[in-house]
Amino acid sequence: MSRGFVKEEDQEEAPLIPPRAALPEGVTNYVTPHGFDLLQEEKKDLEEQRTAIKIKDEAESRRAKSVIDGKLKLLNDRIATARILDPQSQAKEEVRFGATVKFNNKESGEVQQFTIVGVDEADVKKKKIAFIAPIARAVTGKKIGEIAKFNLGPETHNLEILEISY
Repeated sequence: MSRGFVKEEDQEEAPLIPPRAALPEGVTNYVTPHGFDLLQEEKKDLEEQRTAIKIKDEAESRRAKSVIDGKLKLLNDRIATARILDPQSQAKEEVRFGATVKFNNKESGEVQQFTIVGVDEADVKKKKIAFIAPIARAVTGKKIGEIAKFNLGPETHNLEILEISY
């Protein structure tokens, strides 16, 4: 049927599905075993939410299910492309994916620590950063005592690697 014969109030707007954390084109979707478990838990939760929808208004029910279906599609795409890297299998003497890195910012004198994880597991509040983050890329491959140069705008920060753990 032509859209010209449909009442305006019958036309549903497609729901807006928030995108997942950005993963650049062509970059492998590395995840830790814990990160993969979190993706699986998220999938289970979304499936349970979809099943639990009990909205009497058919249009509202359809919209709610459509939002969850959209989130599930994005999540399933991410799960399908996941490549699990166990931090325990990484070289212990060098900063790699899954490492917890402690470093000294030579310019500010501040000592900081973070863990390098997959994009979906990244959470700055928990001191977990994505492996594609500029600071993670700057320290990757470095060993204890080495200096990583990290550009932050026009400034270059020298980060001395103090500890590496997995």
